[in-house]
Amino acid sequence: MKYVIINGSPRVGNTCKVIGQVKRNLKGEFEEIHLAREDLGLCRGCYNCIMFGEDRCPHYKKLNPLVEKIKGCDGIIIGSPVYAMNVTALLKNFIDHTAYLYHRPEFFEKKALVVVTTAGAGQKKVAKYIDETLRHWGVNKVHKITMACGGKETLETKEIDKVSKKFGDDVESGKLHSPKFADVLYFNIWKAMAVSSEPIEADRDYWHETGLVYHDFAPEVKLNPFKSLFSKLMFFIMKKVLK
Repeated sequence: MKYVIINGSPRVGNTCKVIGQVKRNLKGEFEEIHLAREDLGLCRGCYNCIMFGEDRCPHYKKLNPLVEKIKGCDGIIIGSPVYAMNVTALLKNFIDHTAYLYHRPEFFEKKALVVVTTAGAGQKKVAKYIDETLRHWGVNKVHKITMACGGKETLETKEIDKVSKKFGDDVESGKLHSPKFADVLYFNIWKAMAVSSEPIEADRDYWHETGLVYHDFAPEVKLNPFKSLFSKLMFFIMKKVLK
């Protein structure tokens, strides 16, 4: 298995310690991206990636190699300490650069593990935000480790081992989980936008070229009859709303 680690911490602290313990519970190869070393540049909010394609991002030459590493992995690990009750600026900047993935999700066969540490509070809220972002990317299943460290010297806990082993087993199994209803809803919002009378050109091209526009959800992920019906209904409603 190949794992890519996206570390949003600007220093070597508790988040790195937890990720180190996670790695000891996984079998495979690891590619580590330390965002503090990437010099990605600040997202300008220019909308180029959404409106015209991700290759039109001013920082595409630096961003694309990072996204390609995600495409080539089996499991994604994203780590961040809590800064002012949110992710670090480094991680938020990276997520802002991938805003186009909200419109054009593609990681439907990926599993992810979120690692969030804090000296105080906010770890669950931050993990939830990263979870939601990954699901908008299309990620099939997100596991979470949240730690309130409080200045403790050791973070060797059974919970870290338990969750990381469960994540590793999930990745190795190759099993794809049924999406949540919210994921099906958003899938159909973006699909309906791609077939609207005035679509964003990059969205229209992506949804048609991948064939996703012809499915209730990513075809490799099976829906039960109820979720399939729900998907069709949401698509019908969203087309009416956008019209």
